[in-house]
Amino acid sequence: MEYIVKAFAWMMDWLHQFVPNYWLDIIIFTAITKVLQFPITLWCHVNSLKMVSLMPKTNRLKIQYFGDKDKIGEETAALFKKEHYHPLLSLLPLGIQIVILMGFVKVIHGITDGDGTALLAQIPVRDGGVSWSMPLIAGAAAWFLGFCQNRINPLQHEQTRAQQIVTNGISIGISLFLGCYVAMGVGLYWAASNVFSILTQLWCNVTIVPKTRIDYPELYKSKKELSDLEASTKTVVSPEDKKREKEDYKRFFHIANKHVVFYSEGSGFYKYFESLINWLLAHSNLTIHYVTNDPKDQIFGIAVQQSRIKPYYIGPMKIIPLMMKMDADMVVMTTPDLGKYQIKRSYVRKDVEYLYMTHGVSSVHLCLRQGAFDNYDTIFVVGPYQIDEHRKTEEIYKLKAKNLVKSGYMLLDTLFVQYERDRSAIEARKKGAPAKILIAPSYHVGNILESCIDELIAQCCAPGRKVVVRPHPRFITHQPAKMQAILARYSGRPESELKFEMDFKSNSSIYESDIVISDWSSISYEFSFTTKKPCIIIDTPMKVINPEWQRLGIEPADIWMRDGVGALVKMDALDTVNGIVEDMLAHPDKFADKIQALMDKSLYNPGHSGEVAGKYILETLVNKKKGTKK
Repeated sequence: MEYIVKAFAWMMDWLHQFVPNYWLDIIIFTAITKVLQFPITLWCHVNSLKMVSLMPKTNRLKIQYFGDKDKIGEETAALFKKEHYHPLLSLLPLGIQIVILMGFVKVIHGITDGDGTALLAQIPVRDGGVSWSMPLIAGAAAWFLGFCQNRINPLQHEQTRAQQIVTNGISIGISLFLGCYVAMGVGLYWAASNVFSILTQLWCNVTIVPKTRIDYPELYKSKKELSDLEASTKTVVSPEDKKREKEDYKRFFHIANKHVVFYSEGSGFYKYFESLINWLLAHSNLTIHYVTNDPKDQIFGIAVQQSRIKPYYIGPMKIIPLMMKMDADMVVMTTPDLGKYQIKRSYVRKDVEYLYMTHGVSSVHLCLRQGAFDNYDTIFVVGPYQIDEHRKTEEIYKLKAKNLVKSGYMLLDTLFVQYERDRSAIEARKKGAPAKILIAPSYHVGNILESCIDELIAQCCAPGRKVVVRPHPRFITHQPAKMQAILARYSGRPESELKFEMDFKSNSSIYESDIVISDWSSISYEFSFTTKKPCIIIDTPMKVINPEWQRLGIEPADIWMRDGVGALVKMDALDTVNGIVEDMLAHPDKFADKIQALMDKSLYNPGHSGEVAGKYILETLVNKKKGTKK
C-alpha cells in the first residue's frame, strides 16, 4: 500500500503542475485510473457476455430440474466450468476500486497536510456545512450509474427488477456512506469514478458489441419458457396452512421421547412407508411421528382412523431447522443426499439413527448421485445386487461401512395385498371390457414422452384395447410445455380409447392393466412382480444420475433385469410393438415363470419386507434402551 500511495501522490503532484486546481486534478486522476483499468474492465466485460450467452442453457437447466435446487446448482456449476465462466471475476473491478480508495484517502490527507479546515479534507459528519453536499453528489452519481447500467450493461440488463433494485440500492448505500464519512476529496473521486464507469461500459460495448456474442432471441425464448413454468406451478401457502405449520412445529418439539419419525416430501411417498408403518402398528405400541412437506398429504386422513399416527405439516423451508433440531431415536426417509444440501443430520443429538428407505429396484450407483448415502447409518436394501453395489462403493471411495438391512422392496408388500384383495373385482370388471395397456415412462431426458409417444400410441390403439398414459410427476412439473403439447394433440380422442392419467395417489391403474410399457422406470418391475404379467420396455437413452457409475465395474440391475419381465424393444423397432402386444394379450401367462424367477433372484423377502424392516427397528430400539440403562 505504501508504494501505491506514493504513486498516487506523485501523479497528483504532476497533474497539479498543469492544472493548479485539486478538484479538477481529482477528476482527471479518476479518468486516468479508468483508462489504465480498461484492459481488466474489458476482460470482465467478456466474462459478463459469456454469462449472458449461457443464460438460455441455465434457464433450460432450471426448467429440466425444476424444483430441485441442488441439481440445478450442480448442473449450473458444471456448465460454468465447461464454458470457462468465472462468476467471481465481476468483483475484480470493485476490488481495485477499494484499493485505490484506500490509497487515495492518504493522498488527500497528504495534500492538505492533515489540515481538517481545508474544504478538500472536510468530512461531512464532522465538519458539516457545505460538506454535506458531497453525500448528495455521491448518491446521485451512484443512482445515475445504476440507471444507466440497467440499460447498457449486458449482464445487469438481464437481471430481474428485484435484482436490479438490490444491486443499485447497495451501490447507492455505499456511496452515501462514503460521502458522509470520508473527506470531500475522496468523495469526489468516488462520485467521478461512478460517472466514468458509465463511459467505460459504453467503450466496452463499442469494442465488443454484445449482440455479436449473445443470441438474444434464444435468450428471451428461454426466459419466457421458464417464466411460464414458474407461473403454472406457483403455489400460495394459505394463512391457515402457515398457522398450522407453526402449530405443528411447536407440537413436534413439545413431545418428548419420540422413538421413530418418518419424513415424507409429499403425499405420493406414503406408499413406500405403508407396509412398514402397518407392521409396526400391528406388532408394537410405538407412536408413529410422520412429518410431511405436503399440507394435503393423505397421512392426515389416515391418522384420523389410526390414533397412534401423529402427522405434522412442515413446509420445505421450515423442515430445515426442524431436521437440525431432530430429537428422535430413529428417522426413516426416502430422501437421498442427507447432509449434502438443505436436509441435515441433527445438531442436537448425535446418536440419531438415519435409515434410508430404498424406493425402487434400480441400482444405487446409477440412479442416485454419488455420495447419496454417505450420511446415512442404515439402508434398507431391496436385493443382493444392492448389497454388492453399496459395499463396492464403500471400498472404492474408502467410506465407513453402512448397516445394510436385507429388507426387500416394501412397496411390493402393499401392491401384493391390494392386488390380492381386489383381484376378483378386477377380473369381474374386465369381463367384456377392452384390454388395458398402460404407458408409464420415467422423466429422464429422452424418455418415451420425449422420443416416441406418438409411435407407441399408434401401435397400441386398436379395437378391443384401451391405452392409458401415466406421465411421471416430475415430467409434468419440469416439462409442462411438452406435456401440454401432447395433451393437445390427443384432446379429441375419447377416453374409452386413450386416457392420460395425471393423478398419482392410487396404484390401481398399475395392477388393473394387462400390459405395461415403460423405459427406465421401476414401474415395470412393480407391475410384473405384482401381477406376473409382462411388460414391454422401450430402449430409450439410459437414465443416468451418477456419471461415475462405471467405476464400480458392476452392471446395473436396470440393464440386466430389463428383459426378465417381458420384451425389450429397440428404438428402431417400434413398428413391432403392435405384434408384441397381440402376442402378450393372447398368452398372458407366457412370462409368469420367468418373472417369478427374476423376482426370487433379485429381491429379498417379497411380501414380507415391511416385517423385516419393522423387526429391525424394534430390536434396535430395545438395544438402544438397554444401552441407555447401562
